[in-house]
Amino acid sequence: MLRPILTGVTDYISTGLDYLVILMIIFSRVKPQDRWLVLIGDFIGTLILVGSSLALAFFLGFVPTPWVLGLLGLIPIYLGIKLGLQGDDDDVAAVERRVSQPRGLIASVVLITVATCGADNIGIYVPLFTTVAASQIPLILITFAGMVVVFWELGFRLATLPVIAGVLEKWGRHLTVVVYILLGGYILWDNGTIHQLLRWL
Repeated sequence: MLRPILTGVTDYISTGLDYLVILMIIFSRVKPQDRWLVLIGDFIGTLILVGSSLALAFFLGFVPTPWVLGLLGLIPIYLGIKLGLQGDDDDVAAVERRVSQPRGLIASVVLITVATCGADNIGIYVPLFTTVAASQIPLILITFAGMVVVFWELGFRLATLPVIAGVLEKWGRHLTVVVYILLGGYILWDNGTIHQLLRWL
């Protein structure tokens, strides 16, 4: 029971560090009483991404050989290398413009969540959902829901602490790169993909 929870926490953090900075930007532009609207938008955006990942994982789940599924571990490795070499492509100014108008705040947060996290989240969640037991998925989803609330509250609190926000802004990308690459390596190893490839050499 503990393993799927830890998996959910680790995967959410790996995809959420950059988004935490985005959340801080959002909270710096909205009124405190509107933060609940941000949470609703965050949940809807995350639901879209997780739902898409589950659908893709369902179809990929028909691949019978585990080591073939392990090749999906190359996706987070690629994302990590790409992030390390090219940096973030999140447009901070665009985020600020979208949330500066209270009207349509929920829709704006949904769009920001999907746009800034889409490729990364799907790239991480699809390998996750295809390589864990089906019985573990509900617990992972519950963990994701809890992490959405944790990051939402954390983003709100950190938005008032410029020093911590600065540290995340500076080092968040580097931490994400490390986690992505380690996660991809684990998927390759855990599914026997590395062993299978070494047998062919």
